[in-house]
Amino acid sequence: VQLQASGGGLVQPGGSLRLSCAASGIVFSMYDMDWYRQAPGKECELVAGVTSDWKTNYADSVKGRFTISRDNAYDALYLQVNNLKPEDTAVYYCNAHWRIRYNYWGQGTLVTVSS
Repeated sequence: VQLQASGGGLVQPGGSLRLSCAASGIVFSMYDMDWYRQAPGKECELVAGVTSDWKTNYADSVKGRFTISRDNAYDALYLQVNNLKPEDTAVYYCNAHWRIRYNYWGQGTLVTVSS
């Protein structure tokens, strides 16, 4: 199983990025998918999730700024991040999980928000 995250980078406050996660080795459409992030010195936190039946949820801190989506035809997960703030600086990870037993993580992509 591989979850390959990409799309991170250095962006100024107020800027936007589109993070992608390419999945392989799983039946992608069956899995609930999440984006997590971990900022330096902080615990990993759930940013956004989309279930296999397309329900979405967001952390309060990103509501209205981030949009999670998935494309089952391409086994891909996305996170559109807008109006970025310095506190959004973190490594962003994608996670795939199905039931309790099957839980997979990608390697992360770094987002740095700085002027």
